[in-house]
Amino acid sequence: MLPLTEVAAKLDLTDTHLTPWGPGAAKIDPAVLETPAAGEGKVVLVTALTPTPAGEGKTTTSIALGQALTARGQRAACALREPSLGPTFGVKGGGTGGGRCRLEPSQRIDLHLTGDLHAVTSANNLLAALVDTHLHFRKSPALDPRRITWRRVLDMNDRALREIVVGMGQGNGLPRQSGFDITAASEVMAVLCLASDLDDLKSRLGRIVVGFGPSGDAITASDLKAADSMAALLVDAMQPNLVQTTEGTPAIVHGGPFANIAHGCNSVMATRVARHLADWTVTEAGFGMDLGGEKFLHIKAPLAGIDPVAVVLVATVRALKYHGGSSLAELTTPDPSRVEGGLPNLLKHVESLRAFGKNPVIALNKRSEDTADEIDVVRRAAESWGTGFAISDGFARGGEGSLPLADAVMEAAKSPTPLTPIAPPDGTIAEKLRAIVRTVYGGNDVVFVGRAKGDLKRMARNGWDRLPVCVAKTQSSLSADPKLRCRPTGFDVPVRRLLPSTGAGFVVAIAGDMVRMPGLPRRPASDGVSVVDGVITGL
Repeated sequence: MLPLTEVAAKLDLTDTHLTPWGPGAAKIDPAVLETPAAGEGKVVLVTALTPTPAGEGKTTTSIALGQALTARGQRAACALREPSLGPTFGVKGGGTGGGRCRLEPSQRIDLHLTGDLHAVTSANNLLAALVDTHLHFRKSPALDPRRITWRRVLDMNDRALREIVVGMGQGNGLPRQSGFDITAASEVMAVLCLASDLDDLKSRLGRIVVGFGPSGDAITASDLKAADSMAALLVDAMQPNLVQTTEGTPAIVHGGPFANIAHGCNSVMATRVARHLADWTVTEAGFGMDLGGEKFLHIKAPLAGIDPVAVVLVATVRALKYHGGSSLAELTTPDPSRVEGGLPNLLKHVESLRAFGKNPVIALNKRSEDTADEIDVVRRAAESWGTGFAISDGFARGGEGSLPLADAVMEAAKSPTPLTPIAPPDGTIAEKLRAIVRTVYGGNDVVFVGRAKGDLKRMARNGWDRLPVCVAKTQSSLSADPKLRCRPTGFDVPVRRLLPSTGAGFVVAIAGDMVRMPGLPRRPASDGVSVVDGVITGL
């Protein structure tokens, strides 16, 4: 690693705006936004096709692109999400890229970094404790214990905590059913990532709905006098984190909402700081275009005043074979016909981006087992669709391996097109969901089932029915059924709950069987983690 002062100097950051936070990391004072700048830098969004369970390397590709732009003499920075301990010890392992395209210090970033996720957990659970205290002492305004929506969170995959009973035992409060979500799904995380400054943070925290009173009135964190104490826990967490890539390109890592159960983008603050300091900001949105990409373009971009000059759509031969019918065990077996069979999934994401007004550059994230014949299938498809195309060999070759991608992105940025939302901004929840299902997922319609029917009426009654919608949906399919690969058609998307996230400024729609607390797999990644002589291995 380079000394962090050298990395900071590439963005003209001085000690005045940096607070060292252990080896290789520092907090950036948001006051840096008040310093003179040549102008707002260009933003490049990196998204992907529908992934395999292992992921297709958006973070690796984002880092590779940032390094390649730097190698081309551009002033570039990456603005990325913080990893969660859940996936790190679960299915996917660490979230800092791979090979010669990593964030450093990778182990610190994968584990605790500067403690931002712990701060979010603490602020969330402070509010939960205040809710139960409010109930215990029967404070005003009255809370109906059967209609409390606020849950506790933990930054770990723990399925046993999805549904619990709190308050058991004499003198321990009012017994009621509750549960845990993962920290990345907390509305506090969304608030942290969407707040423009500390005042906005406090205002958003105060608007969080924790439940409803006996007459159906919404009760907020402000009603419980919780917003300021929650903000106190988040003061340091509001400041973006400066780290670096393998080749010393500055990286601002901040915020970590998942894209399948939250809005999937790094913080607005980090992106604003990167744009202010760099000519090119490379940022990613989690999982496929139907999840993080859609939410970036519908939720984050309008709020932050961002219109990306280019969109990179990451694909892999492996994922295309998976959507073409190969089993997980067959993904390393060369098979151009299966690659061909998976192309409809990639094309659907191209069509979705074009509906937003964006013609993507397809980046083929190269893997060592890919054959020339398989790569040619993707290249020819991109040419026939009229998209940009480049092989990104960043994992093996770093920034040099992604110079063609950097060139394609810079070429695309010469003719930017305006972002046009798919969902009607002033439409109802049903109208927004219907537009997303039909245009982004390729389905027939949205269907409200179970409690969602009552939730829909509650949203309208409280004036929340015109808010943006954040869909919690499986990442494994364009539909809400994880078993439907490639490009399914003729399906409806069942929505079983609508939950207000009024602090974040959107409504969460729970589609299908999606849960907001993942579980560990039979063989979790934690099995391979060890510490020998103080050195952590296996992340």
